[in-house]
Amino acid sequence: QVQLVESGGGLVQPGGSLRLSCAGSGFTFSTYTMSWHRQAPGKERELVAYIASFGLTNYSDSVKGRFTISRDNAKNTVYLQMNNMKPEDTAVYYCRVILRTQQYWGQGTQVTVSS
Repeated sequence: QVQLVESGGGLVQPGGSLRLSCAGSGFTFSTYTMSWHRQAPGKERELVAYIASFGLTNYSDSVKGRFTISRDNAKNTVYLQMNNMKPEDTAVYYCRVILRTQQYWGQGTQVTVSS
């Protein structure tokens, strides 16, 4: 079955960095677009970034220039490098894949930016 497992969250000070990982299994990872989303308390889940199978990337305006999405198809893993982090980046971060019309989400990893 399809499984996505995120890791790498934690507590970081403003201006600091974290790298999130999402390992996928149960599908042909290299052929699908992968995306990162986040949900802050009391807010709707929002798209942070995506990376297509052939490497095209796109970012939300709120993270552009600070976050970088990448993938290692040999490891079936997508990454989110987060630099110059801000308190407003605090959220649970999820990775997602859409297979045909079905969305699959990981369990999420908490990221807290605070001094």
